[in-house]
Amino acid sequence: MMNTDPLTEDSRLPEVVIPKENAVFWMDGRGRWRNRHGRFEHKRIIDHFNRSIRRDRDGYYVTQTRGDVREKVYFTYDDTPLFVFQVLTEDPMHLVLNTGETVALDPARLFVRSDQLYQARGDERIKFTDRALLAMSPYLEERPDGLSLRLGDRTYPIPDRCPIS
Repeated sequence: MMNTDPLTEDSRLPEVVIPKENAVFWMDGRGRWRNRHGRFEHKRIIDHFNRSIRRDRDGYYVTQTRGDVREKVYFTYDDTPLFVFQVLTEDPMHLVLNTGETVALDPARLFVRSDQLYQARGDERIKFTDRALLAMSPYLEERPDGLSLRLGDRTYPIPDRCPIS
């Protein structure tokens, strides 16, 4: 997810960059924001952080405007900062990410790693949350040769490795 934001007033402001080792928050392996006090609880703050996730050549960061500067804070994450929060099951199926972005479900890019379902996008991994997995459960089948996705009359095997290197 490269930062492709159009030029805005905020992007013209002087930028303060905070490296991830100095960030006071991080994302856990289930897509939850945390700081030294524990898990973030306020939905508006969580939504703001999720919508603010961007990526550049140095990694993932969140950005906000504070006064007359634009803060760019790189953050640590346990697995991936991209999560499927909602599955739109109409045909074709789409995935709503924690960032607010909607992407098409691509059966050829699904994979399982450590009993977790992901979809690859370029060099990024998008992890399905437990709630998203529940929405996907009518379409998933455990077979002798592994997990498969069934859409209509087609069955797509889901490999135990990322299909994109």
